Formats: sequence, C-alpha cells, structure tokens
Amino acid sequence: MEIKTFSELIDWTRQLHGHLAKCLAHCASQNEAERAKLLLNYLAEQEANMEKMIGSFEAQAEPKVMKTYIYDYLSHQPVQSHRTCGAPYATLGFDDICSEIFDYHQQVIELFKDLEARAEIPEAKGLLGTLLAMEEHGAMKIVRQAGRMVDI
Repeated sequence: MEIKTFSELIDWTRQLHGHLAKCLAHCASQNEAERAKLLLNYLAEQEANMEKMIGSFEAQAEPKVMKTYIYDYLSHQPVQSHRTCGAPYATLGFDDICSEIFDYHQQVIELFKDLEARAEIPEAKGLLGTLLAMEEHGAMKIVRQAGRMVDI
C-alpha cells in the first residue's frame, strides 16, 4: 500500500494490527507449547484492541489533517513483519514470538517518531504524537504481560 496522506497512514496502521491479530489467533491453536499458546492468544487480543483503538481514532481525527499529504517525508522503510501468516508463529517458542512482536512494534514506533520529527504543521505533529503514544502504550503493555508470563 502506498501511503500518501495521514488518513492512509492511519488506515495502514490499523490494517497491520488487524492482520497480525488474525495471524496470531490462527497460530495459537496450532502451537504445541502451552506458554506459547497463552502468549499468542494474549497478543492476538491486544492486536485486535489496537486495531479497534486506531479505528476509533481514525473516525475522530480532524478531516483537514487526515487529508494532509505526507509522501514528501515518508522515506522511512516500511514496517516489515518478519513472517507472513502461513502459520509461522505456530512453530515458534515463547522467546522467539516475543522477539518478533517486540521488533514489529518497535518498527512502528520508530516510523511514527521519524514522521513526528519531520512534521512541520502543528496539527500533524499532534496527530503523530497521539499515534506514537498509542503505539508505545500498547507495546509497553505487551512487554509487561510477556514478562509476567515468563514467571509462569
């Protein structure tokens, strides 16, 4: 997907979380390790929540800002999940799943930080700051819960 406007960026981000949620849920039932299953189910739920949160944010954002073009400074590398969903998480262990998901979220966070640093319009900076805060909060929540699961 080519991203040209803030609206497309937000929609793309929502779709990324949605795709990851479906992939994780699909793989949870196929993973043989109990801790990995628990983690995958938790992560799927959190990614679905992020998808909904971004969707509601998308509906409430100011239309003027949403139509603002960003392609002039969208030179950041696109976020890459290291795996597509043909059941790859079904074969990974707990630590590898954590590593993949943490890396994925870090890429999204870095993208938003990069865009926020380049934004010149105060409304665009505000929008990106809000998106960045949502992503960081979601990532921190996942890291904390994964840390608790290590103790299980």
